[in-house]
Amino acid sequence: IVGTGGDGKGTLNISTATAFVVAGAGVPVAKHGNRNLSSKSGAADALTELGVNVMVGPEVVERALAEVGIGFMMAPMHHPATRHVMPARTELGTRTIFNILGPLTNPAAVRRQLTGAFSRTVIRPMAETLGELGADRAWVVHGADGTDEVSICGETYVAEIRDGHISEFTLHPEAAGMPTHPFEAIAGGTPAENAASLRGLLAGEPSAYRDAVVLNTAAALVVAERAEDLKAGAELARASIDSGAARDKAERLALLTRAAGGKGQ
Repeated sequence: IVGTGGDGKGTLNISTATAFVVAGAGVPVAKHGNRNLSSKSGAADALTELGVNVMVGPEVVERALAEVGIGFMMAPMHHPATRHVMPARTELGTRTIFNILGPLTNPAAVRRQLTGAFSRTVIRPMAETLGELGADRAWVVHGADGTDEVSICGETYVAEIRDGHISEFTLHPEAAGMPTHPFEAIAGGTPAENAASLRGLLAGEPSAYRDAVVLNTAAALVVAERAEDLKAGAELARASIDSGAARDKAERLALLTRAAGGKGQ
């Protein structure tokens, strides 16, 4: 569950929250991400605000996946060469080829993936590449509102790779039995503000943000073949949040990674 970033939209941390909700629904999640390079708050920034130690290496991530059901792989800790380009990317403040490479190079070699893209023009090539890299099933999505997520605001364009075959289609929140919301309702802020919104979501507070995360979780659960369709996936997503399972995943990931310290082991 990852986005290219670089969409310039500055939304709340949708894919990060989705990862916890998917894990709470019983599907292990190996999330790959970075700090904010072209936006106010990247996945690692929000996770740090939640108390997660993101500067851990493969052994700790493996433990987290085995014991908690979710692990976060900080790109520079797993692809050391990326450290050398981070200062330039931060200075540029815009998307680069690394926005595309990141989602295609998950160190866990996941076979199923929900990936957001900053442009409709890249969804099919990215889906084809994921297939060539061994993905059994993946959706590469781009919201008609310009976001690198499944959009809660309207239509989403999807390129799917499934068993070597590519298909393209559009979907709408109605397919999950969900309402639409104006973009302003999911606009993000600083890492601290975004983390506060994420805590509220995990506590069960109703919001457009919650609906966006439920929709993206539904898509991920369909890709994982845990849900037959988006409506069933949305029900599982709500249960993950309302039962406290998603929040439990976040709390346990924070405890495990902090206990590991900064050794990167």
